Parts: sequence; structure tokens; C-alpha cells
Amino acid sequence: MIAKVTDLKTGDFVHTVGDAHIYLDHIDALKEQITREPKPFPKLKIKKDTKNIEDFVFEDFELVGYECHPPIKMKMSV
Repeated sequence: MIAKVTDLKTGDFVHTVGDAHIYLDHIDALKEQITREPKPFPKLKIKKDTKNIEDFVFEDFELVGYECHPPIKMKMSV
């Protein structure tokens, strides 16, 4: 979105997660998850041409080529 409104080329999205943790009752589900073959990354299509990032709404975006694995159920730990 930032590249779109500033007329810059898109780059890599880098995200840092703080306080990431795994609960004991999630271990079996996560072991299953890491056996899955990664799927190709989808593309995000921005359908609106705007110069103000605050003008975007949900309908302005389309996820193209998204493929997912079946869900893995995990107990909610609180």
C-alpha cells in the first residue's frame, strides 16, 4: 500500500514477532503443520489508484493465486 501511494517499487515485507510462544497442547498440531509443503505465495492486487493511504477500503484489494492447506484445529489456550 505504501509503495502504491508513493509510486515506489515494492520490496520485501519483513515482520518481527515479539513474545512468540508455543503451548504444550499445540505441539502435535504444530508438528503436523511443519510437515506440509509450502505453497506458492499469492499476489496482492490493489484495484484502486489513490495517493492517500487512508482512502483504501477492503474492496480495493484482491488476493490472486492463494492456495491453502486444510485447517489444523488447535485448542484455544487462555
